[in-house]
Amino acid sequence: MAELRDKIIGLKNYMEEHIIGQEDLVKKLIITMLAGGHALVEGAPGLAKTKAIKTLAESIKATYNRIQFTPDLLPSDITGSDVYVASTGKFEFRKGPVFANLVLADEINRAPAKVQSALLEAMAEWQVSVGGNRYELPKLFMVMATQNPIEHEGTYNLPEAQLDRFLLYIKIDQPNAENERKILKLVRNEDKNQTISTQDFEKLTVEEVLEARKQILEVYTSEAVEEYLVQLIMGTRHAEKYENSLQGMVRFGASPRATIALDKCSKINAWLEGRDFVTPEDIHAVIYDVLRHRIVLSFEAQAEGITTDDVIASLLKAVPLP
Repeated sequence: MAELRDKIIGLKNYMEEHIIGQEDLVKKLIITMLAGGHALVEGAPGLAKTKAIKTLAESIKATYNRIQFTPDLLPSDITGSDVYVASTGKFEFRKGPVFANLVLADEINRAPAKVQSALLEAMAEWQVSVGGNRYELPKLFMVMATQNPIEHEGTYNLPEAQLDRFLLYIKIDQPNAENERKILKLVRNEDKNQTISTQDFEKLTVEEVLEARKQILEVYTSEAVEEYLVQLIMGTRHAEKYENSLQGMVRFGASPRATIALDKCSKINAWLEGRDFVTPEDIHAVIYDVLRHRIVLSFEAQAEGITTDDVIASLLKAVPLP
C-alpha cells in the first residue's frame, strides 16, 4: 500500500513542478482520478488548466484527447458516429474523442445543451449509445471540463442538475508574484529544451491507478466522523436549523450524490496524507469543491451577494465537530 501511495505522491510532486502555483488544482485532479469521477475547473485564461490535465495523462501512460467546445459542435463530434464504408457495404462505428482515459472538455459552456448532454451522458453511464449499439468507455475514464468566468457572451450555462454529475467544482486564482517568477523561469527553460525537474519520477500505469482505488476502499471512517459528514449534508438542505442567518438563503440542498462524493474524497485525502482513517480535517479539505455546485441559492441570497462558499463556511462553523 505504501509503495503505491508513494508513487502517486511522486506524481503529485512532479506535476507541481510543472504546474506552478496550482497545488490545489493538482491535488484535486488526482483526487478526482482516484475517485473515478470528473472535475469542472473554473479559472481565467492562461492558468495552466489544459497543461494540468495533459501532464496528468502523460504521467500515467494514459490516452488523452482534447475537445474544444464551440457553438457549432455536434453531439457526434464527441461520441463518434456510424460511417458507411462503400467497400464493405456496411456501416462502421468511428469512435469520437470521448474514447480516451482522460478527456479535456475545453470551455464546455460554449456549446449548446444537446452537446453538453452528450458528454455528460458518457460521464454518468461510462458508455456511448449510437445507432442502437452501446460502446463501453475505458475503466479509467475522467473528464476535466473548463469554463471561463470572465466571459458570458455566447455561452450556455450548465444546468444545476448537470453540474451534479461533476465530482468536484474547482475554482483557481491567479498566481502570486513569487510563483509568477517561477513560471517565467519554467517557460524559459522549456523553450531551451532544458528540464528543471528534481523528482525521481516513474510513470504510473492505468492498472496501478485502478489498484489504488481498491486500496482507498479500506480507509476507515468512524461512526462519529460519518455522522458529522451526514450532518453537514443535512445542513445544506435545512440550513436554518443549523444557522439562523441562513434562513431562506438556500432553495435546494445537496443530493445523496454529494454525500457519496464527500465520503470518497475525504477517504482519498486521508490516504494521500498517509493515514488509514478519516478525520474532520479530511472532510474540510474537499468540502468546498464537493458542495459549491450542488447548493442552489435563493434569489434573496443572490441579491445580498451571498455565495455557496459562504453557506458552506457558515455550516462548518455551525455543525459541531465529532
